[in-house]
Formats: sequence, C-alpha cells, structure tokens
Amino acid sequence: MDQGNQYQYRLGDEGIVSSPAKKNLGVLMYEKPDMGQKCALTAQKANHILGCIKSSVASRSREVILPLCSTLMGPHLEYCVQLWSPQHRKDMDLLERVQRKATKMMRGLGHPSSEDRLRELGLFSLEKTRLRGDLIAVFQYLKGDKLFSRACCSRIRGNGFKLNDGRFRLYLDIRKKFFTVRVVKHQNGLPSEVVCAPSLKTFKVRLDEDLSILISFKMSLLIAMGFD
Repeated sequence: MDQGNQYQYRLGDEGIVSSPAKKNLGVLMYEKPDMGQKCALTAQKANHILGCIKSSVASRSREVILPLCSTLMGPHLEYCVQLWSPQHRKDMDLLERVQRKATKMMRGLGHPSSEDRLRELGLFSLEKTRLRGDLIAVFQYLKGDKLFSRACCSRIRGNGFKLNDGRFRLYLDIRKKFFTVRVVKHQNGLPSEVVCAPSLKTFKVRLDEDLSILISFKMSLLIAMGFD
C-alpha cells in the first residue's frame, strides 16, 4: 500500500511493522553503525545472568563463581565481538562494570582495585579480551582468507606479517573502529615470535604472555607516576 511513498506490508490481515534492526548470526545490526544499543543490550543480559547466579548460588568462592561467570555470562560479552565491539568509552565502561561486579562477588581476593582482582584471577579486562579475540581472528585469516592486505615493503621493522594501514578522511572516522582497521596497529606491533607461531594454540599462549607483559608495564608506569 502506497502512503506518501511509504509502503505498508501485510501478513494476512495483520500489518507488518518495520524494524530499525536486523539479527544476523545472533547479533542485532542497527541502521546506524553505532554499536551503543548492542552494548547496552549485552550489558543488560550479562547483568541479568549475574543476578541469577548471585540469587541462586550460596557460595561466593572463586572456585564456584568464576566458572559460572565464564560459562554463563562470558559468551554474551565475547560472542562475535569483532562485529559489535564498542566504539565509545561510555560503552566500554558499561561492559567493564559488569565484569567488576562479577569479581566483587568472589570472596578472598583481598584487593580493592579491579586490576589487582583480575590479575589474581588470571583474567584480562574486557577491553584486552576483545583485543585478544581480534588478534586471534587476524592470525586465522592470515593463514587462509584474503580479508587483510599484507605490507610488501622489505625494509619494515618488527614482525614479517605487517598489514597495510588504511588512511581515511575525517568524515570517515567511524571506519577506524571497524575490525579490519582497528586491529592493524596492534597486529603490526606484535613481536615476530608471536605472529610466527606454528599453530593457533601456540599463538594464544605467546599472545597471552605478550599482553600480560604489556599490562604489567602499564601498571608499573602508573605506579611510578603516582596513580596507584
């Protein structure tokens, strides 16, 4: 039905209302490339699961709470994150607050700061977890798919799997947040022993070691500057 260049579709006698979002592979995609709504929905689901764990499990030991959070809450925060990774600090903080709530539930950690609790649990922040997932995806793509273009200059320093770094105009700044663009700087900064790992399993181990060293260095720098 044409109503001023607007079409109304019907299924039998019922009208079909247009939707601003579509679900693909379990991820809601909105008309605008801003992932704020997806981040808010993800945080809401994760908080709901965390509330269910808190109300139904009496124990607060890390041996009980950590596996539950990793199994039930973790997939909502990490599934297909290369597509919907948060683009703004407010969305990143919204997701990080969920993880902070989970670590505060566990007794016996004895550390007031979120960073110290994560370190004692052997976990990364969600921001570092997303970066880890991005780099693992790049490692797999470089072994087969042609999603990325390799830098061909023979005089580049560092690892031998550097990627071409795209340049965009100011009005295309949003593209800098896309997976194929945001991961380039981090991939090009990895040491050769990480990117040249013979298998995915070895790559994950070496990547975790590199990220842990990076986090420890940043924490030492903050303490030295008086921000402990």
